[in-house]
Amino acid sequence: MTTPKTTGLHHITVQTVDWEASLRLYRDVLGMTVAAAWGPKGREMALLDVGDGSHIELVAPKAGASADAGLLTHLALASGDVVADLEPVRAAGYEVTMEPKDVMLGDMPATVAFFKGPNGESIEFFQTR
Repeated sequence: MTTPKTTGLHHITVQTVDWEASLRLYRDVLGMTVAAAWGPKGREMALLDVGDGSHIELVAPKAGASADAGLLTHLALASGDVVADLEPVRAAGYEVTMEPKDVMLGDMPATVAFFKGPNGESIEFFQTR
């Protein structure tokens, strides 16, 4: 039996509570481009290019779904400069829940910061040092 060999992360799905607010954050504030979009009005979906072949798949809320149905709770985005990347997020009015902080993850030094997305998801900027 052959073991599958993955080549990286393709996408993470975020079930939105507010489609327009989610699209504004990921596209307009964080600068991701829409690689593909599909679905009828009210069930829109979009694949946003994060870089390095990775994507976030935004999915519009299902009619009648609870506000926490299928939400991603934590998303870490690689960053080259956590402090600089956090500024447009702060300027756009998103709640910063943890200011940039240097941490050690085992033998890996990193700088991290967290903020809340429009769906209640915790978004982290992660920079290895």
